[in-house]
Amino acid sequence: MRETIRAWTEVVETFVLAVIFDERRGKREAILRSVLLVLSKVFGLAVKVRQFLYSVRILRDTTLGVQVIAIGNITAGGTGKTPVVEKFARELQDQGRHVAILSRGYRSKPPPLGQRMINKLLLREDHTPPRVVSDGKSLLLDSETAGDEPHMLASNLQDVVVLVDKDRVKAGRYATEVLGCDTLLLDDGFQYWKLRGRRLDVVLIDCQQPFGNEHMLPRGTLREPPSHLARASTIFITKSAGDTSALRARIARYNPTAPIIECVHHPLYFEDVFTGERHDLSLVRDKKVATLSGIAQPESFEGSLGKLGAELVYSKRFADHHRFTQQEILNAINRGKKRQASLIITTQKDAVRMPKLNRRDLPIYFIRVEIKILSGANDFQDVVRRICFR
Repeated sequence: MRETIRAWTEVVETFVLAVIFDERRGKREAILRSVLLVLSKVFGLAVKVRQFLYSVRILRDTTLGVQVIAIGNITAGGTGKTPVVEKFARELQDQGRHVAILSRGYRSKPPPLGQRMINKLLLREDHTPPRVVSDGKSLLLDSETAGDEPHMLASNLQDVVVLVDKDRVKAGRYATEVLGCDTLLLDDGFQYWKLRGRRLDVVLIDCQQPFGNEHMLPRGTLREPPSHLARASTIFITKSAGDTSALRARIARYNPTAPIIECVHHPLYFEDVFTGERHDLSLVRDKKVATLSGIAQPESFEGSLGKLGAELVYSKRFADHHRFTQQEILNAINRGKKRQASLIITTQKDAVRMPKLNRRDLPIYFIRVEIKILSGANDFQDVVRRICFR
């Protein structure tokens, strides 16, 4: 039942995305865009009302007495946030901070429905501890229970605590009181205002689609209007390529003081999804490859393979956070073979959602990437020093 609901959700999500980006034409689609535009006006008003309620303290935030770094964006999906979270966590941990990453665990396995319904009906506060993906020593949960991004972060950061809970005040309290953490990283936390205190807001802007189609959700992908960049302490321009002067000028209109750091996703190596065997980047040079992905913006991932000398002969894309079945992977293998591909490449985020295979006619590798700062490296180090030695 759950798999059926998930499949239908992905179909609807793919259709709506095609509509809002004007990739589907027709009378039905035009009517739907009009409805979504009205809803986006309502959503935009709700965002402003919520911000006002926090500003006048009708809605209260919580302080836990530790450093909080919220890393997020003003658009939905696809800004390359996870590698930036990883870079911050690694730098802060290396400087002696005891870091916990707090994630809401998007599309992770929820608690039992009965338990959630009883808590809501009785207005009962949820005292269930957060899910401990990593206690800073061991990886404790699989990707389905934890969510793909928290699982990936815990895999890459062996000595960093990773917790999953929609209530990140509760998760933060657990991290500080039970696990002894002194620095909290809120993954996708720019819109999470319940946890304040000593807080820095780091906002990511995708250079290729900085503000989507300029509409608020659900007509577009904006979670907040661009003017809300004024709240940012630091701004990252991700997937930077070429001249960014126009984008920088627009950002400066909203926030003239926040340092701007430009970065790209830098490939490190290829790793076999099932055996863990690693190869350098020359693995794909002059080879025909197929790709399999379920991420928000696969174009950047696929383009990076071309830059490494690969010839892309087949590409299969699924909705963001798609959980693969064995048959879907086998179908990709069969179609890749028909196009004479010698291997299949995916992303690390996709790799954690792939089931084990009994039959593998083509090897499947994920590309391991990290953030490489192109400009603003001194600003980044200043931010880290400010956190560690304030």
